[in-house]
Amino acid sequence: MSIFPVILFIFFVALVLGLTFWLANKAKSEKGYFAAGGQIHWGVNGIAFAGDYLSAASFLGICGLIASHGYDGFLYSIGFLAGWIVALFIVAEPMKRLGKYTFADALDAKFDSRGIKLAAAISTLIVSMCYLIPQMVGAGALVRPLLGLSHSAGVLIVGGVVILIVATAGMASTTYVQFLKGGLLIIFSLVLTVALLLRGFSTEPDQGGRMDFYRFKSLPADVVGGEYIPRDETHVYESQHEVNGAIFVKLSKLRELGRDAEGNYTFQMRGITFPIAGYKEDIEAFMASPEDHEDIRGAVFAKHDGKPCIKTMAWWEMEKLEDGTVVLHERASEARSAAGRKFINAVPVRDDQQLQLGHASKIQGKSGAGVKTGPVGPFKFLAIMGDPETEVIRWVPAGNIEEEGFTIALFRPLPTAGNTLMRPGLKFKNKLDFISLMLALFFGTAALPHILIRYYTVPSEAAARKSTIVAIGAIGFFYILTMYMGLGAIVNGTFNPASSNMSAPLLARSFGMVIFSIISALAFATVLGTVSGLIIAASGAIAHDILDRFSGLKMNEKQKVNVGRLAAFAVGLIAIILGVIFQGMNVGFLVGWAFAVAASANLPAIIMLLFWKKTTAKGIVASICVGTVAAVGLILISPDMYQRYGLDPGSSILPFSNPGIMSIPLSFIVLVIVSLLTQKRSESPATST
Repeated sequence: MSIFPVILFIFFVALVLGLTFWLANKAKSEKGYFAAGGQIHWGVNGIAFAGDYLSAASFLGICGLIASHGYDGFLYSIGFLAGWIVALFIVAEPMKRLGKYTFADALDAKFDSRGIKLAAAISTLIVSMCYLIPQMVGAGALVRPLLGLSHSAGVLIVGGVVILIVATAGMASTTYVQFLKGGLLIIFSLVLTVALLLRGFSTEPDQGGRMDFYRFKSLPADVVGGEYIPRDETHVYESQHEVNGAIFVKLSKLRELGRDAEGNYTFQMRGITFPIAGYKEDIEAFMASPEDHEDIRGAVFAKHDGKPCIKTMAWWEMEKLEDGTVVLHERASEARSAAGRKFINAVPVRDDQQLQLGHASKIQGKSGAGVKTGPVGPFKFLAIMGDPETEVIRWVPAGNIEEEGFTIALFRPLPTAGNTLMRPGLKFKNKLDFISLMLALFFGTAALPHILIRYYTVPSEAAARKSTIVAIGAIGFFYILTMYMGLGAIVNGTFNPASSNMSAPLLARSFGMVIFSIISALAFATVLGTVSGLIIAASGAIAHDILDRFSGLKMNEKQKVNVGRLAAFAVGLIAIILGVIFQGMNVGFLVGWAFAVAASANLPAIIMLLFWKKTTAKGIVASICVGTVAAVGLILISPDMYQRYGLDPGSSILPFSNPGIMSIPLSFIVLVIVSLLTQKRSESPATST
């Protein structure tokens, strides 16, 4: 592994920590810790808004969803951006006018209700936790290719650094970290997009000459005694499994081992040179005594003409043609042993190595070897992608196999016409699910606690409005870039169907280690900034809302800040645990859940407080409680959670995955009914003091 990514990663972490310690003096007072003193410039705050909002979901998750599902993935970008319209015209100035440090401050400004303080604080904690999960999952996904560490190690690193940031300098440090990484992320995403356009399209993408293009093979086979025996003598039948109604056959083949410049053993497969990391002594022991060392840690070694070889065992899907001929089609696989060893097509590889697939088999009707476009403009790129004569090979899960202590994930190619890829329908086949998601994204943005508290960092209502406009421009431009990066991953052979979150970093790696290291380090900084904001929001809810204002504990400013720091530590630990539990799920998809909870629990209370004079404190409390419980409860019985439980998603109680279409209206209805039933002059915001 190159040392450059490690050096750059250390540099970014050191820069963030240096900034944190430099700004620590601004976190001595309560206002300094929770709101950066309220003196952040609106321009800085606008880019910090973008840095806060362009989380792991935006960079890793959305690019992965676009690579997986084309235009349907981009709909997440549209939904995320549209929510800022609500923030601009409804929330920005009132939040600054009503609030002080937290979301609960604004809701409770006209009531002084202990119920609102508690309900709003609990809602903040739940939404923050829902949003923290995908950020930590994204951190774990990034660390593997960047540093060669495990998912758990990545989550621990992020958790530790963020806890240090928040506990040391609070919102001041968080703001400038978000400003820095937000601006740099947009700049280098633009650089990556320009590089992608200059490369253009190819039917045999070789990542700029860094990797030979590999065409998956098909072999005729004979059925002998129920076994599928390939007619190609270089492949040997090993075993077979039925997976989701299809027959998958494992074939083995000997591949000669070579050596790299450092003397480590390597082999060639799919045009990639794979180092057999950690096997040097094992292979030499095998050469000295083959009969004792044939099977070592799951890798099978052999001799051929006196030279060391490794036995690779790829999976092939059986197809029976109309004339009765049997053909085996080579498929991709990623496996892990019970001991945690990683295998690509049954070959041992380092943990940072990824399965990389996808290409355009036809470019505007032209197919075959060597078809290239050369550099294309941004509009030409989209025109080629959307052409009905363009065909993209997407790779989709085919099922899993358990064999001899291995868990093997299988993937099959799915040819998709360009115009199909660039229109809705690949992911959102259930229109109700799509509408529910868009409602959550549209209404959730203006109700996210870590977004709302940023309005308290600027000095005036006008500054709050201006910073929102800057955020909309920066975020909108970035989301346009996600379209190019996501589509670029699928046509450049840098899409890993086992972990779609890595689409953008793997695309960057195809242009060399420098841009890969910068993009990955920035993505890691993106996680740091967003998690910092979330933990600030959560610690404020605990220290300021629950312990100070709800419980009535008499604490001075120093004590409140210290309690906030302790709360940040506790929330950070919980986030680390959840990040490990939800490993492997697409972070963009997970964030959709956080938006649904925020839109259901918080936004109805904000809107009705601002625009309906009959809103009461009890109505707000009931709305928050019902919205939170409904959203979380519906998520727990959704098809995606059933799959997480190991159950059949088709048997889930809820037929769709996004709860917003039910939980958001329910929250509004409850607020109206309870407010009408509890009309008292002492509770009405129009008459209360």
